[in-house]
Amino acid sequence: MSASETPLSRWVSVARLPPGRGAVTVEATPAECAALAADFKIQAIRDLVGRFAVAGPTSRLVVTGTVEGTVTLVCTVSLEPFETKVSEPVEVAFTDTDRLAGTDAEDADIPDPIVGGRIDFGLLTAEFLALGIDPYPRKPGVVFEEVQLGEDAKPFDVLRTLRLEEP
Repeated sequence: MSASETPLSRWVSVARLPPGRGAVTVEATPAECAALAADFKIQAIRDLVGRFAVAGPTSRLVVTGTVEGTVTLVCTVSLEPFETKVSEPVEVAFTDTDRLAGTDAEDADIPDPIVGGRIDFGLLTAEFLALGIDPYPRKPGVVFEEVQLGEDAKPFDVLRTLRLEEP
């Protein structure tokens, strides 16, 4: 995905990070939140912030932190919209793309690539927000009530009665 296709992008040059590495904060604008919400096919996103600490040598940077935001979802039971907070921990390792040459994509713990000497912290924020969103959201207090069939009732009995009623 190119930078123009990414709703939230904050490229940071690895060379410009201080020797002890440091911290990076990403705050999404309302327009970026709206674009991400459309991309994720949810009602809305607001107050999206990614706070990251960067440590380690440039050959293997480790990024830790949290991504927090408020999302508006649609309840899968009542179909009513509701707001909920998302807070997702982040821990990702990055390395130069040259070091990834020849590695098997299915190897465990392969670090993400540093592309062109830069890391996109905006994309990282969006990815971890997506991981924190419940795929089957349920509004607090809403209970799914199962339809109880009689002991002898079978799921297709209704179809049998329809067939018997036809002239």
